[in-house]
This record gives sequence, structure tokens and C-alpha cells, in this order.
Amino acid sequence: MLKPRKPVPNLEIKLVDDSPWRLYDQTPETFVMLAFYRGRHCPVCQRYLSDLNRKMAEFEKRGVTVLALSGDTKERALDTQAAWNIPNVPLAYGLPIETAREWGLYISTSRGKTSLGIVEPPMFSEPALFLIKPDMTLYASIVQTMPFARPYFADVLSAIDYIVENNYPARGEA
Repeated sequence: MLKPRKPVPNLEIKLVDDSPWRLYDQTPETFVMLAFYRGRHCPVCQRYLSDLNRKMAEFEKRGVTVLALSGDTKERALDTQAAWNIPNVPLAYGLPIETAREWGLYISTSRGKTSLGIVEPPMFSEPALFLIKPDMTLYASIVQTMPFARPYFADVLSAIDYIVENNYPARGEA
């Protein structure tokens, strides 16, 4: 289990433009925010990442480096970016199940087609949100077993404002 105030594992993944993205190479002013999503098949993820797309400028103003990632193939990730119209969200693909487990994510198996009419992959990770400090230690995590009831990005932005203004420490380290 990842613990607040402790280093997180490095993460190396490809963006949809095939450029490499490496967590330990990031130099955020305040946080790196990793938004793990289920994949192209997920209608809840579509609404969630659409909201993130609308709020990207607000995260950038606060010095937050954002990445949304899933285990989808490159083709599915490109289709996600186009179909969901999320050009502002940096999108990565190909998250291995082993890496998802290393981050403490829950893994589900396919139940066939979703309400979007898209078949779920045989195995995929459930959603999670991580805030990582510039020193690559965990500040906060929200790891879910199902797609519903995710944190609102407006609330995350407000929390970041409070954290920065009050120098609020990471909690849950004990």
C-alpha cells in the first residue's frame, strides 16, 4: 500500500502522440495529479474526463501537472481523445495490470458491452486519483473499486488552494 509522505513508484508510460512520459521527470510547482480511468468503454469516465478537460487551465494556474491514463490500447486511447473531445487532457495508454496493482488499484474483469456499446477489455483497472508532491512523495490518493462517486475536480481545485495557502501536510501516514 502506498503511504502519504513516502515515495511513489516511478511510472513510465506513453502518451497518445507516442512521446514517453516519466513521472520522475516531472517538475510540478505544486503537484502531479494522476487520474487513472477505466478506459474507452466507461461512460462515467467520459463525463469525468470531459469535466477535467474544462478545468485544465485551472489546474495549470495552480502549478499542477495532470495526466489521465488507462490500460487501453493506443487505438482505443486515440478514439477516446477524439470521441470524448478532450484535447486539453494529456492522455496516456497501455498501463500494465502489474503497474496498476503496484499503485494499489483495483482490477476488474470484463462484463461485455457497456451502455456506450463498447466491450470492456478482459482486465482493466478501476479509477483512482493521486496527488504527488514535487519530491515524488504521495500527498493524497483516492482509490475506488467501482466507477461511481468520484471526487469532483472543482473540489480537488479548492482543496489544492487550501493546501497551498495553509501549508497543510499530507495525512494518513501512520
